[in-house]
Amino acid sequence: MEDKGMKTAGLGLTRRQLGGAAVAAGTLAAFGRAPVFAQEKVLKVGVLLPRSGHLAQAGQACQRGADIAPGLLAEMGHKVEILSADTESNADVARSRAEKLINDGANVIVGAFDSGQTAAAAQVCEQRGVPLVINVASADKLTEQGYRTVFRNFPTATMVVSNGMALTKDLFAATGTTAKTAVYLHANDTFGMANKAAIDALLPGLDMPFQLVQSIAYDPKAQDLAVEVAKAKATGADLAIVTTRANDAIMLVREMVKQRWEPSAIVSPGSPGMFDEQFYKVLGKYSDYAITNLPWYDPNRDLTKRVIAAFGKRFPNDRFEGYAFNVAFTFEAILVAADAFKRAGSAEPAAMLEALRRTNLTDKLMVGPAITFDEKGQNPQIVSACVQNRNQRPTVVLPKGSAEMEPVFPVPGWAKRA
Repeated sequence: MEDKGMKTAGLGLTRRQLGGAAVAAGTLAAFGRAPVFAQEKVLKVGVLLPRSGHLAQAGQACQRGADIAPGLLAEMGHKVEILSADTESNADVARSRAEKLINDGANVIVGAFDSGQTAAAAQVCEQRGVPLVINVASADKLTEQGYRTVFRNFPTATMVVSNGMALTKDLFAATGTTAKTAVYLHANDTFGMANKAAIDALLPGLDMPFQLVQSIAYDPKAQDLAVEVAKAKATGADLAIVTTRANDAIMLVREMVKQRWEPSAIVSPGSPGMFDEQFYKVLGKYSDYAITNLPWYDPNRDLTKRVIAAFGKRFPNDRFEGYAFNVAFTFEAILVAADAFKRAGSAEPAAMLEALRRTNLTDKLMVGPAITFDEKGQNPQIVSACVQNRNQRPTVVLPKGSAEMEPVFPVPGWAKRA
C-alpha cells in the first residue's frame, strides 16, 4: 500500500522506496559500484598526446585515431566525447594537462605515446582514481608499480624485444642469410633506455646467432647523429638494430647514406619511426627495406576496413598506412574505454575500473587474440609481425601466413635503390 502524501516530487518514489534505494546505493558504494539510477550517457575521454615538440609527428598521427573515433564508435553503439590536450613532448606538461583533463570532466584518460609522459599521467590518474588506458608506451615499469588505474593495450619493452628478436630469427631462416654481428643504436630517453634494459636482460637467453658488439645511445633532440653513426660504422657490424622514433630515424638514415654505411639491414625490435608517413616523405627511396618487428593491424578484419574507410573520409589527402600504427592503437584504446563504459553502465570510476578489468574485446584491429588485461593491467596477448618497407609502404613479410610479400635480406645498398 502506498504511503499517502509521501511521494517524492518528480521521481515517482515513496520515501520508503527512496530510503531502500539509498541503502542499496550505499551497499553498492561499499563494493566500489556506482548507483545505477545516475548513469551518464556519454563517456568523456581525455586524449593526452605530444602534438607539439620533438614528438609532434607521432602525437599528431595518434590524434587522427582520436578524431575518427566518435563517429565510428557511434555506429558501433558507443557514445564518446573527446577532450584533447597537448603534452608538448614534456613529462611535466603531461602531468599538468592530465590534471586539467580530469578537472574538465574526463572520465578516462587515453595516452600518452611516450613512456616518460605516460608515467607522469599515470601518477595523476592513480592519485585521482581515474582510469588510464595506454595507447602507445612500452616501459615495463608502467604496469609493474602496482597501479590500480592503469591498463595497457600495448606490449611492454620486454615483450617488444622478445617478440622482435624471435621474428629476426625467422627472417634469417626465411632468407637463408644470418648476421654474425650487430650494433645497437637507441635514444637515451625513457623509451630507449627501457628497450636497452630489455635487450641487455633478454639477449643472453635468446640464443641469437649474432654477437652484439656495441650499444650506442644518442639524444633524440640532437641536430644530427654524425658521431653516433661513425661509431656504429667503425664496429664493422653486419646488422644495425635500432630503437627510434620518426625524427631520429630520419636523421639516422640520412647520416648512414652520407657516410656510406651499408649494414645488411636496419632492424627495429618494435619501435616506431621507420613506418611513419614522415619517414617515407623525407627519405623517399632510402626509406625502403627498413624492418620493424611490432604489433600491426590485421587488414582482413571488418573493423580494420571500417577504420580505414573512416580515415579516408576524414583525411582524403593522406594514406592510411603511413599513420596506421598510431591511429590503430589510439582508436583501440578509446574503444577499450567505450566498451568498458557500455558494460559498466556508468562512468563512475569504480564501475569503470571493474569493467576494464573484465575486458574481453574480440572486435578489434590488431593481429592476435582478444584484448584482455591481467592483474597488473597489462594485455599479455599482443603478438608482432615483421613489417618491411617496400615501395615506400609498410608491408607484412612475416609470418608467412600473413605476408603480403617475401622478405628481402640482406638489403640493397643505398646506390642500388630504384
